Amino acid sequence: MSHSNTDKWAQRRGSNARRPEEIRTEWKRDLSRLIHSSPFRRLQSKTQVLGLGESDFYRTRLTHSMEVAQIGDGLLTQLDLKYADKEESLSLPDHDLMQAICLAHDIGHPPFGHGGEVALNYCMKDFDGFEGNGQTLRILSRLDKYTADHGLDPTRRLLLGVLKYPVRYSSLVNKKAYNVGSGPQNWLFKSSDYKPPKCFLNSEDEVVEFALEIFTEADRKLFTTVKSNKANDPKPAHKKAVYKALDTTIMDLADEISYSLHDLEDAISLGMLTRSMWMDHFEKSAHLFYDCRGATFNGSLQSVADSLFGESYKRKECIGMLVHLMITSVTLAPQKGNFKSSLLRYKAVLPPTIEALRKAIFDLVMVKVIKHENVQILEFKGQKLVVELFSVLASDPMRFLSSSTREIYEKRAAISEKDGMRVICDYVSGMTDDYATRLYEKIFVPRKGSIFDRL
Repeated sequence: MSHSNTDKWAQRRGSNARRPEEIRTEWKRDLSRLIHSSPFRRLQSKTQVLGLGESDFYRTRLTHSMEVAQIGDGLLTQLDLKYADKEESLSLPDHDLMQAICLAHDIGHPPFGHGGEVALNYCMKDFDGFEGNGQTLRILSRLDKYTADHGLDPTRRLLLGVLKYPVRYSSLVNKKAYNVGSGPQNWLFKSSDYKPPKCFLNSEDEVVEFALEIFTEADRKLFTTVKSNKANDPKPAHKKAVYKALDTTIMDLADEISYSLHDLEDAISLGMLTRSMWMDHFEKSAHLFYDCRGATFNGSLQSVADSLFGESYKRKECIGMLVHLMITSVTLAPQKGNFKSSLLRYKAVLPPTIEALRKAIFDLVMVKVIKHENVQILEFKGQKLVVELFSVLASDPMRFLSSSTREIYEKRAAISEKDGMRVICDYVSGMTDDYATRLYEKIFVPRKGSIFDRL
């Protein structure tokens, strides 16, 4: 990548002025702003998979994001070595930038994980919806208080890196995919009926335009390609974005490795996943472990099970070995399509054998942990709580919103109802699990709450 293009990728939407004697690169400034931001700190009190009250051992959104950043940095180091002195190396991101992209990837997720996301999409179904990754872009570029108008005012390349789905909500949503009816209470609906399309929010059109404006018109058109669901699918579905930028694929792969293996570790520690479940799951696919054997891995189904379900230090060592296997296996593959920009031409992938093992582990975690009825009940409780909170706030915003949010609401609602509802959505989605629970109790529990309470 040429020096002039590097300068363009380091540009911000707001002021590009640097402080006197500033020694940091623009990527280090991105990383510093993120680490010191309040949305990043709030991740310590947001659910990953297991509820925050279960134990102080299990992962939160914050610790998960830190692990993703560490894995992402490892993947980038491996790619630096593998493609040294090759054309592909010119496209790879700076390490500080990679850390920032990984640390930022979950800051848009609302309280109570997937339950909160579905709840807010339900509440916003008539107002351009809600999607956690889209909210990440909104926080970075607009909502955080680092600048007056541009949030954290991230560099163009950081915006591109966190843009997991480069197509707007209204271009992907299929309203027929939503089951418009609900139960006798507005919170009583199936989670699967209100999954949002994977997108950026309509309100961020100009932000995405800024992030993509360096690309040629042909690259932009191809990069924002969408695909529809299959004609024979029994249920209507949203359309999907097809492409991600190179930096995003590294972050996405780090995320997949992290939630496959670290959620596995949590599940075993909690006793939700037993050795017999592990052996049954891999009964017909023990070959996956042999297929992955090489310089960094020589395990078998049996030896891996012995470590995972043995003493805790052996489990930790085994998880580390599997993470190492995946990091050292990363490679770059060409994207389908004739992209001119190298930032869109390549994607980070695992070889098929390694990816097959990762996916098999994730599938086990999905079935035995994420889909477990107790986890789903907690998710539903979060869904109910968020819908009821939102409903109260939206019923009389000038009465119930906090004073600072009320001022913003008054200005935005004067523009349109949709803008006003987005302010309420921003307010609820920014809450931690604990804050949302305490506000809910203050509103709905008769003996809870005082005028002197500070949430």
